[in-house]
Amino acid sequence: MSLEDARALYDHIRDDAELTRDLFRQALQDPQGTLQRLVTIAGERGLQVDREDVQRYLQDEAPGGDGQWLLKARGGL
Repeated sequence: MSLEDARALYDHIRDDAELTRDLFRQALQDPQGTLQRLVTIAGERGLQVDREDVQRYLQDEAPGGDGQWLLKARGGL
C-alpha cells in the first residue's frame, strides 16, 4: 500500500477525462463503490493501493484539485 501508487492512480485518472467524469457520477450515487472501483482500477494497472491509501492521498497528498471531485461529491469519504 503506497501513496506513490495512489499518486500514480490519480495521474492516470486525471489523464482520462471520460474516466474522471464517470467516477464523479458514480461518487455522487455510490461513494463507497467508487472507492472500491478506484482500488480495482489501481490493481488493473499493477498498483498496490487500498481504500485507506485512496482516502489518505485525497486528504493529505493530492495537489490542488486532483482529488477534490471525489471529496466534494459526498462531502468527503
